[in-house]
Amino acid sequence: MMMMSFRSSYLGRAAMHATATTVIMEKIFTIACKISMIAKQQLDSFIANYSPEVALVARQAFVWMRKKFPSANVLVYDNYNALAIGFAPTERASDAVFSIALFPRWVNFFFLQGAALPDPNKLLKGSGKRARSIRLDCVALLDRPAMLALIEAEAARSGLAPGAGSGKIVIKSISAKQRPRRPAPGSGKAAKTPYSI
Repeated sequence: MMMMSFRSSYLGRAAMHATATTVIMEKIFTIACKISMIAKQQLDSFIANYSPEVALVARQAFVWMRKKFPSANVLVYDNYNALAIGFAPTERASDAVFSIALFPRWVNFFFLQGAALPDPNKLLKGSGKRARSIRLDCVALLDRPAMLALIEAEAARSGLAPGAGSGKIVIKSISAKQRPRRPAPGSGKAAKTPYSI
C-alpha cells in the first residue's frame, strides 16, 4: 500500500513537472515568435528608408534568398554607409556567406568569400582579399543560370544548405549616425549596371 502511494505521488509530481515544462516551453516559443516578428518589422522599417525602386529590389532579393535558404540566419546591420542583410548558417558575422547591401541608388549582392570562387563568366566585381559583388537591377538576375551556378557553388562550399528550416532574423547593429538613405533631389537616377549574364 505504501509503495502504491509513493508511486502515485511520484507520478503525480512527474506529471506536474511535465505540465510546468510544457507551459514554460510554450512561453519561450511565444517570446521567440514575438522577437522574430519585431526583428522582421525593424528590417522592413530599415528598407523603407530607401527609395521605392531600391526597396523593391531589396525586398524581392530578400524573399528570393529566404526561399532558397530558409535555414539561414539573417544578420542585419544598419550601418553608416549602407543597410547590409547577411545570410549565414550561424549567428556569427564571420560565418556569413551572402549579403544584400542597400545603397541610396542601387542594391549589391555580395559573395562574402567570393574572391576564392571560380567565376568563368567574370560576373563578380571587386579586388579585395575576400568579397565580390554584383549590382542587382532586378531580382531576376539571381535566377539566371550563370549567377545561380555561382550562388549554389558558394553555398555548397560554405555549408549553407538549401532546403527546409527556419533561420532567425537577428538585428546585429544599428549605427546612430547614418548617411542619407535616398539620393539627394536632382542628383540623377541610378546608373544601369554594366553586367550582363
